[in-house]
Amino acid sequence: MEPIGLIAGQGELPLIVARGMRAANRRVICIGLRNQFDPSLPALCDSFHVAGLAQLGRWIRLLRAGGAREAVMIGRVAKSNMHDPWRLIRHIPDLRAIRLWYRRLRHDRRTHVVLAALAEELESSGIPLINSTAFILDHMATVGPMGSVLPNTLTSRDVSFGWALLSRAVDLDIGQALIVREGDIVAVEALEGTDAMIDRAAALCGRARGWTLLKTSKHDHDLRSDVPTIGVATVERVARLGGACIGVGAGKVILVDRPQVIAAANRLGICILGLETFSKNTP
Repeated sequence: MEPIGLIAGQGELPLIVARGMRAANRRVICIGLRNQFDPSLPALCDSFHVAGLAQLGRWIRLLRAGGAREAVMIGRVAKSNMHDPWRLIRHIPDLRAIRLWYRRLRHDRRTHVVLAALAEELESSGIPLINSTAFILDHMATVGPMGSVLPNTLTSRDVSFGWALLSRAVDLDIGQALIVREGDIVAVEALEGTDAMIDRAAALCGRARGWTLLKTSKHDHDLRSDVPTIGVATVERVARLGGACIGVGAGKVILVDRPQVIAAANRLGICILGLETFSKNTP
C-alpha cells in the first residue's frame, strides 16, 4: 500500500476522498486541519495527525515521516479566515508559513494565489499536490440531467441565460455561483459562500418560486484544490427556499456523495443538470 497524503479541511468531502484512496489500495497519511476536520475522519486513515491551518512546515514533516510522496488537499476552509485581521495570531504560523506569507502573499491573498503558493511550496519539498478529484471521479457532475426531474421551458431559458454570464464571472474571480429567475440575475456568490447566497436570493424572491442555482469553476481552474461542490444539504436548501433547478459544470463540480444528492433531488422535485463548459473564447 503506497502512502499518500491527505490534507483535510471541513465537510464530508475528505471522508469520501479517504475512502476512495483506501479503495485504490493506498495508505492514507492524513493531516487534519485543526478545528476543521470531521471527527469521523481519523477512523478512515492509516495515520492521522492534527496541524494548524498555517503550520506548513509541520504538514511537510508529518507527510514525509509517513512516507507520502504526493498528496491531496481537500475540504472547505472558511474564506473569511483569509481576511481575519488576527489570523497570524489565531493560526500560530510556523517559520515556513511566515516566510511564504511575506515572500508571496502579503499583497495578494486571492484564494487561487494562496492555493498555488501552498502547492508550489509542497512540491519543492518533494510532496506535490495531485488532482483532488483523482479518487472520486464517480462523484463528479456529468453532462445532462442527472436525476429524473427535467427542466421546464422557463427553467431552460434561465439556465441558458445565466450559464453564459456565470462562465464569464468565474474567469473574473467574482464567484463560483449565481441565481437566476425569469431572466433576472437575483444574486451572485462572493465571499459569503453558496449557502448564504441562496438565503439572500430567497429573501429577495420572497414567495416567488422557480429560481435556478448555477455553479461551476473557471476554465483553467486548478483541480489540485478548492473544487466547487454541492451536497444533499444544498439540494434541501434549494427545495425549501423555492428553487427549481441546480445546474453545475460537468467535470467541474463534485456531487458530495453523488447517489445521495441525486436521490434527494428526485425526492424533492429538483432538476439537477450537468452543463458543458463554454469555450473561453466564446463571444
